[in-house]
Formats: sequence, C-alpha cells, structure tokens
Amino acid sequence: VQLQASGGGLVQAGGSLRLSCAASGRTFSTNAMGWFRQAPGKEREFVARISWSGRNTYYADSVKGRFIISRDNAKNTVYLQMNSLKPEDTAVYYCAAESRLLSNSDNREPNRYDYWGQGTQVTVSS
Repeated sequence: VQLQASGGGLVQAGGSLRLSCAASGRTFSTNAMGWFRQAPGKEREFVARISWSGRNTYYADSVKGRFIISRDNAKNTVYLQMNSLKPEDTAVYYCAAESRLLSNSDNREPNRYDYWGQGTQVTVSS
C-alpha cells in the first residue's frame, strides 16, 4: 500500500499549486483522506480532510477559503488545490488515509490516520 504525493514546488506569494496523492496497492474509495503539513521546527498540522464519498470537507482555519480538497475515486487520487498562497504555507505536505471505512465525520488528529505518503515540499516566496 502506497500513497504518492506530488505537485509541490516553488511559487511566489499569491500563486497557486495543485497537489495530488495517488494511492496504489488497494483502493481508498471507502476511506476518508486528509492533507497535513509540517514546517521546519514545527509539529505536523492538519490542513484538510475529505470524506469517503467526497460530500463532506473540512479545513483548518488558516487555509479555509484558499484551499480546496477533492477526490476522484475512479483514479484512487486525492487533490489539494492551493490558491492565494502565503509564505506561511511553506511546508512539507503529506497525504494520509484513515483505515476506518465510510466515515463522513471530521478527524484532525494525525494519529487517527493509518496510511501516509512520503510528502512533497511546497515553498512560497514573498
């Protein structure tokens, strides 16, 4: 089972990036998925979550209105569209999957997610 995050890079403040998280080895179409990030010297923090069906999404206050999480279960892929990027968004971004099935609820604790991708670096210059 593998989650492969991609799409990171260097962007100027105000710019946009789209992260992808492709799953392989099993389907995650019945699992909620999330994005987290970790900046140097800081703890890993919740960014966004999407329910298994895609009907429910949850965001950290710091990204609400700027980031959009979505999923394509046919492609076993989750996306994070990041707009109006700020220097404080600079971090390594990780995708994660919860092993609990058919969850529509909010869950922002990293230790509640069981599968993790390797991370992709996002750097926003001022």
